[in-house]
This record gives sequence, structure tokens and C-alpha cells, in this order.
Amino acid sequence: MGQRRIRLILVVITLLVLQTTVFTHLRVFDAVPDLLLVAAVAMAYESGPLSGALLGFAGGLSIDLFLTTPLGLSALAYALTAYGVGVFHGGMIRESRTIAPVLGGVGGIVGSILFVLIGGIAGRGELFALHNIQVIVVAAVYDAVVAYAVFPFVRWAARADMGRPWPGR
Repeated sequence: MGQRRIRLILVVITLLVLQTTVFTHLRVFDAVPDLLLVAAVAMAYESGPLSGALLGFAGGLSIDLFLTTPLGLSALAYALTAYGVGVFHGGMIRESRTIAPVLGGVGGIVGSILFVLIGGIAGRGELFALHNIQVIVVAAVYDAVVAYAVFPFVRWAARADMGRPWPGR
């Protein structure tokens, strides 16, 4: 297994642990950031739509194990959001230093709306509660803030292997 894959697995595990332990205690108006969604968006930005969708699916499936919603709901929402960001990024001409929080926030809104819509279609009508609009907006702002830390972490993990074998090979 390549070093890049190991680093990406480390990203998923680290962000999953942070999201399910630390950030559950740092709620703002019942909202927590979707660290794995922001990571999928960052991956799509760094490596393209397919890579983002794959990381989004893996991260979403990981977080789904901790939720009471249908298994695969986050995986689908994260993968679709990351793929969309990757396609959108392909059409961008210039890059900016402020793109991380913008993409983190927009990705948070799109991913959360997809989560609610797909969950509602899957029979989870309680997701259509009016309170969830506030949670989606606050979580998107939270996602924009954490994007400052998540984007460099994913950039580090997504960088190509240097082609050097492990010591001793």
C-alpha cells in the first residue's frame, strides 16, 4: 500500500475521531462541523472529482456508523458534493488563498442539503424540520472555519509519493 493511501486513511481516522469526540462537545446552536465532508471537498479541490468522491464516500460511510440515519446516507451526500466541487474546480481559472473557507462553507451547505433531501426521500421525514435550516447554516459557517486546518491536512495527505521505496527495500 502506497504512502499516499496510508496518509489518506490517517486523515479519515483522525477527522472521524475528532468529529465524534471533540466536536460533539463544541456544538454551536446544535451544529457541529462535518470534518469529513470538508476533507472530501479539499480532496476534490486538490486531486479532482473522482478522488474527492472516493474520499467522500469512505469518510461518509465512516461517519454513518455513528449516526442513526440510514447507512450510506452521508457517504452518498459527501461523494456527490465532493464530485460536484471537483467538476466546478476544473472550470476555475484562478486560485485564491481564501478558497478553502469558501469551498468548505459551500460544500457544507450543499452536502447538508443533499443529506436532508436524500434522507427525506429514504423515509426520514423528521429531517425536514424547520430547525434543521438553522443547523445547516451554522454548520456551514463552522465548516468554513475548520477548512483552514482541514485543507492543508488533506493537501499533505494527497501529495504524490516521492517514488522512493521504504527504507530497507
